[in-house]
Amino acid sequence: MNSFDYLEVSVRLNPFTEEMAEILTAELSELPFDSFIIEEPFLKCYIQTTEYRPSDVKVLLSGYPAAAGFTAVPVQGRNWNQDWENRFQPIVVDGKVTIKAKFNENVPRTRFNIWIDPQMAFGTGSHNTTYMMMQRMLGIESLIKDHSVVDMGCGTAILAILAAKMGARKVFAVDIDAVAAHSAWGNARWNRVGSRVETACGDASLLQMGTYDVLLANIHRNIILEDLPTYYRSLRRGGHLLLSGFYESDAPAITAAAEALGLSFVGSTTRDTWCCLEFAK
Repeated sequence: MNSFDYLEVSVRLNPFTEEMAEILTAELSELPFDSFIIEEPFLKCYIQTTEYRPSDVKVLLSGYPAAAGFTAVPVQGRNWNQDWENRFQPIVVDGKVTIKAKFNENVPRTRFNIWIDPQMAFGTGSHNTTYMMMQRMLGIESLIKDHSVVDMGCGTAILAILAAKMGARKVFAVDIDAVAAHSAWGNARWNRVGSRVETACGDASLLQMGTYDVLLANIHRNIILEDLPTYYRSLRRGGHLLLSGFYESDAPAITAAAEALGLSFVGSTTRDTWCCLEFAK
């Protein structure tokens, strides 16, 4: 690889807030960026030079007044994953779930303890959406224990692993990104639940192979709206659907689409500007 095959795209935020930096990280992750670093007042994004399309970045940022412009400069390639992993801190959810990496030390044990190799895949528990999904999973433990669960857009498989540790009989973890699916496979085995967590690379069409008691989808709003009919067909009667990956302002449209299919609204959780919805069939 050429030393300067990467670009550092610096997005200036004015005013700068950690919340806006996280929102833009989630949005820009839809483009082929490899990693992100937050360094006030910038969100720094790294991408291979051949993959960079400034017009795509401009269009995406146009909806956010706080994004006060961006610049792109060549940088030497390095291990972006390692840089990001070194910043990873343990996450504790409601005093019941702890997510930690192999390099974290002196972390107190909780009821459910999950070890991960972050690998830059979305879903380490640090994002509000993943955090809320875990919270709501803890609230439906009886529906997960001894039942079948799907984790759509599994990322590092945090939710799939938690479901297995909560006693799920079988968990199907799916991600369209091959790196994420491989990371999920490794993390499930590292947490000694590999025999109950099956991983696959693909989209919602893979769900047609069976039906499930609990379906988890922490994905972008547009994908959820497109795949809701498949989720509905894949859910057993009496099953629950947990959705996140979108903003609170997106909840009415998603709720309307879910109820139109025959799903019943159970409840919602909000954290900053993000939202998590629960439905039952």
